Amino acid sequence: MSTHHPDRSEGFTPTGTISTSANRRRVVLATVVGTTVEWYDFFLYSTAAGLVFGQLFFAPAGPGFAQILSFLTVGLSFLFRPLGAFLAGHLGDRYGRRIVLMLTLILMGASTTLIGVLPTYEVIGVAAPALLILLRVLQGISAGGEWGGAVLMAVEHAPRAKRSLFGASPQLGVPLGLLLASGMLALMALIAPGDAFLEWGWRVPFLLSFVLILVGHYVRKKLEESPVFLELSERKEKTRAPIVQLFRKHALLVIVAALVFAGNNAVGYMTTGGYIQRYATNPDGPVGLATADVLGAVTLSAVSWLLFTWLGGWIGDKIGRRNTYLVGWAAQLVGVILLFPLVNTGSVGLLTLGLVVLTVGLGLTYGPQAALYAELFPASIRFSGVSISYAIGAIMGGAFAPTIAQALVDATGGTAAVTWYLSGMTVVGFLATLLLRDRSGIPLGPDNEAEQSVSPIRGLARA
Repeated sequence: MSTHHPDRSEGFTPTGTISTSANRRRVVLATVVGTTVEWYDFFLYSTAAGLVFGQLFFAPAGPGFAQILSFLTVGLSFLFRPLGAFLAGHLGDRYGRRIVLMLTLILMGASTTLIGVLPTYEVIGVAAPALLILLRVLQGISAGGEWGGAVLMAVEHAPRAKRSLFGASPQLGVPLGLLLASGMLALMALIAPGDAFLEWGWRVPFLLSFVLILVGHYVRKKLEESPVFLELSERKEKTRAPIVQLFRKHALLVIVAALVFAGNNAVGYMTTGGYIQRYATNPDGPVGLATADVLGAVTLSAVSWLLFTWLGGWIGDKIGRRNTYLVGWAAQLVGVILLFPLVNTGSVGLLTLGLVVLTVGLGLTYGPQAALYAELFPASIRFSGVSISYAIGAIMGGAFAPTIAQALVDATGGTAAVTWYLSGMTVVGFLATLLLRDRSGIPLGPDNEAEQSVSPIRGLARA
């Protein structure tokens, strides 16, 4: 560790004043609320894609292919997440984390609200799926830019000994967003069951996004900029072309970090991507449960995912990010193996149990991710590094996981192949984690760029 400069990001502003606990609480609140709204919007689409979009926007393709097309639109947005990450990475490393958080929140909310008023194929023909895809692409760009800014605001404001726990705060937005999205759709399935849900009930949660965006904007506009970025600005050390520098010096690290997330993301998108919801409610399938029951089970599993994500962040500060991940991968593999045997019983209780068990590993491999990623990259290109690694990992992992699962079931007539696929992705995440050194507690400020630039990949001296 460098000894000639203090790391002023560790609880200090560039002026040398201590970052107060009140300011840190505001950061935690702002990142939790903002990411919850973002992921509510994103997962709302994914769940609706499993339940209604196939019938409403892709019906002419036929029942089976219409559903595959619907899931493909979920994955399509992931292809644009790197674009959002590139744009946000450049803006975040050049102009600050805060401005990116405001822009992504507004873009996501506007796209989601417009989906709520979009006419169906029956009304405007092929323009309906075309507009739906366009709005989903805008959601993908927003999601690609949101995550990096949120996690860096949380981690760079955190005390060194609590980075993983603070970094878990924006991670909580994922299960909270899923909980809110599933809960709202479950409520509307009860208020407007059957044809009413298909006609108008599904639209209400999308329109609610307009209200949530106002709440998120109000909370985030009071947020102070990251102390690391303020220090870079004060010293005029911002990188002119951060993305070029990232790939010139750290391309392999980006791929390894992306593979770590891919192992978690592929499994998580069984619910956040809407696949389990569709599989378990399909009246022509082997399970055939009521929509409200399945959405209720997903909502309960989101609560357990929330708890284990927080626990993963807390444990990450106790035993290190890497060790927490390794425990999480083992737990995730158990959850993957048990998932479909429990779902296929047709019991709502056992379906819920399977989803809850799955969230143990998902939480333990998601809670410490913000701290792990932030500690991998040098300060001057950190926003680009974490955002692009996350976006690429999402493409490798969750982008087409529902589509792949649907295709495997259609081809084999069962779910065993899906279990093998998800198990393989879990092993990929485990192996990628083994390649990384644990850098828990490494100084994050620009005074320590030389130390941060030493490659965390085992066997490499420098990136």
